[in-house]
Amino acid sequence: MTSTTQTSRPQAFPVNWPARLGWIALTLYALYAASTLDISWARLVRGIDQGATLLARMFPPNTAEDKLELIATGIFESLQIAVLATFFGILLSLPLGFAAARNLAPGWLSTAARGLIAVCRSFHPVIVSILFVKAVGFGALAGILALIVSTMGFVAKLFAEVVEELDPKPVEAVRATGASFLNVLVMAVMPQVMARFVGLTVYQFDSNLRNSTMVGIVGGGGIGAPLFTAYQRFDYDVVLTILLIIIALIMLCEFASARIRRVFQ
Repeated sequence: MTSTTQTSRPQAFPVNWPARLGWIALTLYALYAASTLDISWARLVRGIDQGATLLARMFPPNTAEDKLELIATGIFESLQIAVLATFFGILLSLPLGFAAARNLAPGWLSTAARGLIAVCRSFHPVIVSILFVKAVGFGALAGILALIVSTMGFVAKLFAEVVEELDPKPVEAVRATGASFLNVLVMAVMPQVMARFVGLTVYQFDSNLRNSTMVGIVGGGGIGAPLFTAYQRFDYDVVLTILLIIIALIMLCEFASARIRRVFQ
């Protein structure tokens, strides 16, 4: 008589009940939220029909000379807003990111810097632009200031995280020579984070170029104002022209940013 010994094998894919319960709870809450927000299939179908009508009214794009001149002026102003906001935003984000890095700055400074970054990240650029429009009036200055705040909130946070992930050995080696804090940054920190910093800068320029359209809608200058005016006047062919030019400009900037990132990799 032979006896077989049954050995228990570990389950290849154990059931993760907390994750399953979490997904079930999220699904139930999504259904509940949809029911309270008046979201229905009938409204979606009706919206598709209205969207098709809107697209039909947009074609063909308006290429009248006076319209193109107005659009070109707005696009050039948006480009200037993006460049200036990125330049000054990066200048402010660099020291703020170093101050927020826990491996370089003392605790009190890191905490204060991260608090300032959290404040800059708390509001959408459109909301910040409204505040600056009330403070400095309509025009490009309000849009530039709003995008500088947005740049500081995004770039400084990610740059601080990049600095915290660097290899500490070069930093310790330079410190051992008696170098000053500035020399440590230049000789040991910046060579390790430069490629990531350039990538963040290029990405933020793309983001500022897109956001310059939104801040213009609330009076922050740029192409947003002509776009909103054309929409209010039901000049949907002009709206399409502006949108196509914005898409082409963003694609061009994306191509240029990819080339720049390759250089620093």
